[in-house]
Parts: sequence; C-alpha cells; structure tokens
Amino acid sequence: MERQRETWPSLALYHLFKWSIVSPMLHSYFRGRIYGAERVPQRGPLVVVSNHGSYFDPPLLSNCVRRPVAYMAKAELFEIPVFNRLIRLYGAYPVKRGSSDRRAMEAALKALQGGWAVGVFLEGSRTTNGRITDPKLGAALIAAKAKAPLLPVCLWGTEQILDQSKWPRPVPITVRIGELVPAPKTSDRPTLNAVTQTCCDRINALHDLGR
Repeated sequence: MERQRETWPSLALYHLFKWSIVSPMLHSYFRGRIYGAERVPQRGPLVVVSNHGSYFDPPLLSNCVRRPVAYMAKAELFEIPVFNRLIRLYGAYPVKRGSSDRRAMEAALKALQGGWAVGVFLEGSRTTNGRITDPKLGAALIAAKAKAPLLPVCLWGTEQILDQSKWPRPVPITVRIGELVPAPKTSDRPTLNAVTQTCCDRINALHDLGR
C-alpha cells in the first residue's frame, strides 16, 4: 500500500507560497539556476540534506526539489499564534536547540511515513562560506530508521542574501542536486559516520563547481 501523501491544506499552502513568492524571487530576483532536479524522487520517503547559509534556504530548497519538504524549526517559533499553524501546515516540526530531542526525531519519522520529504541541514547551523566542515549524524540516523535514501543538495550563494543587510540582496543563487545516497543499512555509529561523510563530500564537491 502506498503511504499517505501530504494533506491538501499543506499542499495548497506549499503551491501558493511556491508560485506566488518563492519561484518568482528565485528565478527573477536571485537569477536562480537549478541543476539535477530530475534526480529527485517525487514519491516515497526521502531525506534531503544540504548546506545552510541563510534563513531563505528551506523554501528555496523545497521549491527546487519540486515537492514539499518538512524541516525542523526552533521550538520558540511554535509559540507564536497563527504563525504556529502556518508553519505546521507547511511541514515544520519543533526542535529544542542544544538538546537531543526525541520528539523531533519522532516528528521527522512521522512526516516520512506520511509521504513528506524531510530536510536536514547537515551542519545543523548556518555557515558563512557555504561549505560543510562539521557534519552531524542526525540525517543519517533518520534515514536509517525510516529506510529512506538521502539526497545531497548544494545551495550556492545563499549566505550572501542578507550579509549584514536587513533587506535581501539580489545575489545570484545556484542549486545543484546530487545523486541519491542509499539508506544506511544499520544505525551503528561507523555506518552513520560513513554515510554522513559521503553526503558531506558530495555537497562540498557540488559547491566547488560554483555558479
């Protein structure tokens, strides 16, 4: 039996936000280029892993892989009335920073079971140069538990969007989507380390291609 797909309110919100705001900004304002979109499975569980340079990354990445992607968001955002409902509909789930949050892991697995792709920033926080130097094992662990492949994606140029500015700068953005990495066969630490390093190396190699 095929797993349940995203609910219609989430899909409606995704497409509304994508076609009215994200896609026009990416292609016009940021002169966006996308490579490798044909590599993205449009159905089934998928863990999307990427570098992270900007608050703009989640909607940009979800736009480029052509399917909704659920992301961890800091727990404080879920305390804001109305906004709480919107980000939940858009697939976000809360995580407490600086802690090992079992509920966040459960939420990620539930999203995958529901037909969503789940997005994880491999370093866990934004970097200033777009490269990954200290990858975390969370994405590989989620993939191992869900038996889901990982999709390495490189976001090039997004770290310059704000760059000490309060208004988004019209910097060129390039998104490169790599080859799928099979789900880890076990969740032991050596296996998770190896899969994580493979994803890290592929993302950095895509980043080195530049614009």
